[in-house]
Amino acid sequence: MNTEAIRRHFDHIAAERDHWKQKNWYYYHELEKYCSFVVPAGSRVLEIGCGTGDLLAAVKPARGLGIDISPEMIKRATQKYPRLEFQAGDVEQLQIDEKFDYVILSDVIGYLEDIQCAFLQLRRVTTASTRILITYYNYAWEPVLRLGELGGLKMKQPRQNWLPLSEISNLLYLADYEVIKKGYRFLFPKYIPILSTLMNRFLAKLPIINRLCLVEVLIAKEITPARNPGDFTCSVIVPCRNERGNIEAAVTRIPQMGSHTEIIFVDGSSTDGTPEEIKAQQKKHKTKDIKLIHQENGVGKGDAVRRGFAAAEGDILMILDADLTVLPEDLPKFFNALIAGQAEFINGSRLVYQMQAQAMRLLNHLGNYFFSLIFTYLLEQRFRDTLCGTKALFKADYEKIALNRHFFGDLDPFGDFDLIFGASKLNLKTIEIPVRYHQRTYGSTKINRFSHGWLLLKMCLVAFRKLKLV
Repeated sequence: MNTEAIRRHFDHIAAERDHWKQKNWYYYHELEKYCSFVVPAGSRVLEIGCGTGDLLAAVKPARGLGIDISPEMIKRATQKYPRLEFQAGDVEQLQIDEKFDYVILSDVIGYLEDIQCAFLQLRRVTTASTRILITYYNYAWEPVLRLGELGGLKMKQPRQNWLPLSEISNLLYLADYEVIKKGYRFLFPKYIPILSTLMNRFLAKLPIINRLCLVEVLIAKEITPARNPGDFTCSVIVPCRNERGNIEAAVTRIPQMGSHTEIIFVDGSSTDGTPEEIKAQQKKHKTKDIKLIHQENGVGKGDAVRRGFAAAEGDILMILDADLTVLPEDLPKFFNALIAGQAEFINGSRLVYQMQAQAMRLLNHLGNYFFSLIFTYLLEQRFRDTLCGTKALFKADYEKIALNRHFFGDLDPFGDFDLIFGASKLNLKTIEIPVRYHQRTYGSTKINRFSHGWLLLKMCLVAFRKLKLV
């Protein structure tokens, strides 16, 4: 069907659209719930193919604009949600010059005559930080959906294009977008108590079975071009407690990155003279920007990281553990990957290169492997070393993570998982960079393998509930 025929079809069914949605309320409720999970409330949101406006209203935007090819749909959406704005329009000839945080295309791309053209038009409304959320039906369900139409269980719809996830990803790439996440949802779109929950919350998340789900989901962003290193400043946060013997090496070995690099030591009530050594290094290296922050009543590395990030003035934030088991000389790899547009959040991985003997004990190694499997499953992205303390991200993205910290709660005493969970929730492009791991030369580890391992398990349970049971 061409564009005009599609417009006539949706004008014709506009009056009964809400009736059919009510008849299949469970599917639409679950779809709205998922989109509300992806899109933080208070965002600037554009929905293409908004219909009568229910999905746009469900994500609670601060600024919400709905576009639909059907004037009749737009008329009803405007009546239902006067707080939001709705316009009749065609995404293949988009007439909007406004930028949004999120663009939603739900169950719409199958009706487009030229999907690549439509994706190219989206460049008018997206920035480097915009996320595009696309949902589309799994073509394996085509016979079931047609039977549903024949049996009066589903509204009749024109035939659509067959678009597997790989094809949608390719069309996005041709329009200079890259896919951050993709997957499947909704194994059972009808509501039957207990059965629906079991199938959609648990079975639908299992490998292989998930490919039988009704809905394909993609989250994409603009492909970011490489930028000039001189346009960025950097802050390296060094949490420390009783690390006096490592301070001078940290100061001398942390490289200069970008136009300016500041080093922020956050001291956790050291008793071995660590603060005094930091002050001595400030006097000795007056050309370096070295700051000292005291944790006061704060406890743990997580609190130290948050205090350091709050005080940081750099465009890019990094964490370097004061034990220097990860080499400061590896930090430019993180900086360069960020400004090259290869990532928005970077996690270090100590489990690639050979490490010095005794650098990581056997139980710690096994624990890392165990939690890497759990996190890869929870976050639907490969994480080889979740416990590496070296991480990097843009300050602007960290501020978004901090604003949404309430979603997971303040459970993380380490600071690592607050960032990993937060980056996943905001759909930041995440990569791992291998780092070299060396044996500690001064002081002792602050990690208790068993009590901290139990804390990690509890945090994984929270993440499972928050991320997988949506």
